[in-house]
Amino acid sequence: MSSPLTETSPSTRGRILAALYLFVIIGGITGQAVISDGLVVSGDAPQTAANIVANKSLYRLGFSIFMLEMAAQAVASMMFYDLLKPVNRSVARASLILGLTGCGIKTMARLFYYTPLLLLDGAPYLSAIPSAQLEALSLAFLRINSQGAAIGLIFFGFEGLLRGWLVFKSGFLPRFLGVMSMIAGFGWLTYLWPPLGSQAFTFVALFALVGVITTAAWLFIRGVDDAKWRARAALATTSIWR
Repeated sequence: MSSPLTETSPSTRGRILAALYLFVIIGGITGQAVISDGLVVSGDAPQTAANIVANKSLYRLGFSIFMLEMAAQAVASMMFYDLLKPVNRSVARASLILGLTGCGIKTMARLFYYTPLLLLDGAPYLSAIPSAQLEALSLAFLRINSQGAAIGLIFFGFEGLLRGWLVFKSGFLPRFLGVMSMIAGFGWLTYLWPPLGSQAFTFVALFALVGVITTAAWLFIRGVDDAKWRARAALATTSIWR
């Protein structure tokens, strides 16, 4: 007997994937732009520390949102593998591995986001360290968090390149979605040289955001061409190279 998942149509899976995509967008914007950027003052360790101490619950909420965001992104990468493996299983697998690697790096980077809460909670064992040093360490850890997240973006960039190529070649999704994914992937690769990535971030992030929203909207409204997907899947099962 077929499991419920195998009976789910490609279009339905695509809509689930779109919902995960939208959750990642909302989670990322809320956690980073609203909470983290609202509390962290660049170059001002005392003010940043004061903001975190005064808003501990909000800061912890940001951490929780980051974790949920990465969980959703990991599941989305796996669902993209299922959707695109009929095109080329090896490339889809490589894209999945790169995406999960990026999720792992970005998740571990959030440990440094959480560290200021431990340094600034007034624990007795920290009393030997002057407050100014704890504040400076907290801001340093936040910068490490940002750099770690940027490293994760490099792997998402490679994932986007491979995923875009698969979409472009698929036949059951429009080619322009693949092109947008590849362009965004190239954009995230600017973080191979961090200063360039920082300068290009706003442009790349906006383009990637448009691409993700466009892809999610297509999956919600038009969906996957089920007939063409099944034709590709049938072809893949007859080839040792797929």
